[in-house]
Amino acid sequence: MTVLVGIDVGTTGVKALAVSPEGEVLATAERGYALSTPRPGWSEQDPEDWWRASEEALGELGVEPAGIGLSGQMHGLVCLDAEERVLRPAILWNDQRTGAECAEIEERVGLERLIALTGNRALTGFTAPKLLWLRRHEPEVYARIAHVLLPKDYVRLKLTGRRAIDVADASGTLLFDVAGRRWSREVLDALEIPAAWLPEALESPDVSGRAGAVPVAAGAGDQPAAALGVGIDGPGPVSVVLGTSGVVLAGLPAFGADPQARVQAFCHAVPGGWYAMGVMNSAAGSLAWLRGVTGAGFGELTAEAAGWEPGAEGLTFLPYLQGERTPHDDPGARGAFAGLTLRHDRGALARAVLEGVAYGLRDSLDLLRALGVEARVGRASGGGARSELWLGIVASTLGIPLERTVSEEGSAYGAALLGGVAAGVFADVHEAVASCVRVRDTVEPDPAWQEAYADGHRRYRALYPALRPLEVSA
Repeated sequence: MTVLVGIDVGTTGVKALAVSPEGEVLATAERGYALSTPRPGWSEQDPEDWWRASEEALGELGVEPAGIGLSGQMHGLVCLDAEERVLRPAILWNDQRTGAECAEIEERVGLERLIALTGNRALTGFTAPKLLWLRRHEPEVYARIAHVLLPKDYVRLKLTGRRAIDVADASGTLLFDVAGRRWSREVLDALEIPAAWLPEALESPDVSGRAGAVPVAAGAGDQPAAALGVGIDGPGPVSVVLGTSGVVLAGLPAFGADPQARVQAFCHAVPGGWYAMGVMNSAAGSLAWLRGVTGAGFGELTAEAAGWEPGAEGLTFLPYLQGERTPHDDPGARGAFAGLTLRHDRGALARAVLEGVAYGLRDSLDLLRALGVEARVGRASGGGARSELWLGIVASTLGIPLERTVSEEGSAYGAALLGGVAAGVFADVHEAVASCVRVRDTVEPDPAWQEAYADGHRRYRALYPALRPLEVSA
């Protein structure tokens, strides 16, 4: 049997997946690893942990793949010396130490020019600010850098012996000309970062090396890989992710950036394609927080939430528990409940949380529509998508039906499809998606709820500017 393997190098662990050319998941394996937070706001990992976990997960699959694809956490910084040895722990996407460096980048390049070139403004999670932080705070490490990689690309190096990256993941470094699909000489020169440090940038399904005789696709960052896994290979359905964070992602017919960079624009894992996405930091993470403070299970909370009518009698929740990215780009934003009365119980709080997350996703969809995205249907994924109630709330708030696919394996599934293209099993990414991705069911918007959620979204939008003067700086 022909078998395709996808490897996703995540923040908490590696997931390896074996998939048939028809899209059937044949086997899965996962290995976890530690996250280091040596100071408040810092987030680091040992790259060797990624490789060790990948080796073990591949071994557990016990298959001989025709092709391998890679995906992984985006934006992380891996620094190697001239002998390709790791110089320090990798700085991850959720590290927040680089606020001053972000301001420096926008001053050096110019905000308008930076957005035009990279599709984004400087965010603390991106790779470029991390390099400037090292130059300022760890000059002895910076002086020894010979190569810079992203997390999954370190696994590629160990697997194939080749340094490479894909254009989708490179788009999240803030060093990439996203429209031109190449490293930006202008940004590199402005930031005084040597181009020689950067790996060759390939299209996602290109062969980036071989593990023995097995071709390894260049792969993609976790978000574009997950989008492929639910069939987002161009303009059409939008991806709606209800994971710890929330994402609304849409394929674009051509490169286009929001003038204020409230949504992020990147190269897609489809050659010649681009996508834009809005990201909220706490989606299912907001419900996990409520579970923690109430001691109730997920099922209890959603069952109790179902007992309340849409809008929960005016109770509104802001899901800014870890600041917010889209649309505010405000790390100081804070969560809140507004409109509490004596009638509101735990179920009302849960209903407000489910609705507040839906409103946050609506913010992202509205911005994507302003870029010309015609969103008529969404493909839902993530742990929160298992809840019929929550999907009904989100579908009614967004005003579009939400489809769920047969496979719920996310980024590793999309990586396996790319591995299939690299192996010649599929002619291209579109054929891989058409062969493997199938819709399981659909949740339609509830017309009776849509008017209530239009009113609720207006209240939600009014709360952030009202509360912003009360923010407490970190």
